[in-house]
Amino acid sequence: MKNSTLAKAVIASFCLLQGAVQADVNISGFASINAGKVLSGPGDNPVFLADYPIVSVYDEEWSLDPESLFGIQITADLNDGLTAIAQLVGRGANDYDPEFEWAYISYELNDSWTIQAGKKRLPLFYYSDFYDVGYAYVWMRAPADNYTWQILNYSGVNALYTTDIGDWSVATNIYAGKEDDEDNKLLGDFFFRAKTREIWKDIIGGVVNLSKDWLELRLTHMQYTNERYIDDERILWDGKDYREGKFYGLAVNVDFEQWFVLTEASRLELGGNFDTKMLTFGYRYKEFTPYVVYSEFAAEESGDENHDTTSVGLRWNFHDSAAFKMQFDKVKDNSVAVGVAGDSKSFTLGIDLVF
Repeated sequence: MKNSTLAKAVIASFCLLQGAVQADVNISGFASINAGKVLSGPGDNPVFLADYPIVSVYDEEWSLDPESLFGIQITADLNDGLTAIAQLVGRGANDYDPEFEWAYISYELNDSWTIQAGKKRLPLFYYSDFYDVGYAYVWMRAPADNYTWQILNYSGVNALYTTDIGDWSVATNIYAGKEDDEDNKLLGDFFFRAKTREIWKDIIGGVVNLSKDWLELRLTHMQYTNERYIDDERILWDGKDYREGKFYGLAVNVDFEQWFVLTEASRLELGGNFDTKMLTFGYRYKEFTPYVVYSEFAAEESGDENHDTTSVGLRWNFHDSAAFKMQFDKVKDNSVAVGVAGDSKSFTLGIDLVF
């Protein structure tokens, strides 16, 4: 475990920010201490792929490493609307090596408009911005079949706009940039079994979030150009060394204080249609929230990759800044040509906290 490395990086960043002129520096953090194992599955070594982009894998032995993580966020308020934000995360799946997940500057033009530039999380899904902060959502993890794409972050610029239209609160985000992942874990470890460089460039996207009382709607669209290298050899699609992708997403959330429904669906058009969907029912009773989840991934035309997960779980808010969770997952992998991880039944539990 390389917590000392993470600590040194955090201290160095803190010292640099403290040296900024008139900077009001705030440090916050989050952590997840999770353990789990596969209960059953076909073959001699069944596995459960809990997190696709990070490649968090459980097997038949209890383990803390796949999903445990520690994160530190440093925010430097430079006054007059200018802020610098950096977030370091050390994951058990990556030997707790610290990496910058966020590193950007933000400037408030006025009460409605904010401009940001740097490295940020790609806002494809409702929980993308909180993906690493387990305390922010009810499940053990964001449903893997839905939150499955191999690229998490991007480097670029974005513009945020917020306003009210009647009784509706409106928040929009328009962004552009690129991402070049020289050693993509999901594609390399699970699909091609070889070092894979994944490039998403010319990214242009937008998000619209509408909320009113008990209802929240989120619509998103993104388009990009995809390039890929496997073992340093450039991949061709129909004779071209690139292909165009288009992403569409919709989330509809209903919350009546005690019970709630979370839904999310997306389609990626990339040489075929790849569809995902998720449905969650939950009920809050004092500090306890039981829930059930169904999520699904389907490659429509080819059927090469098709899998779904049914989950039941419980969240217990035993502390103002911490929650205990446990979850049972049943995965059914119906892939024709690309078996991602296979069928499995697994159990995980852990504690999420913020500080």
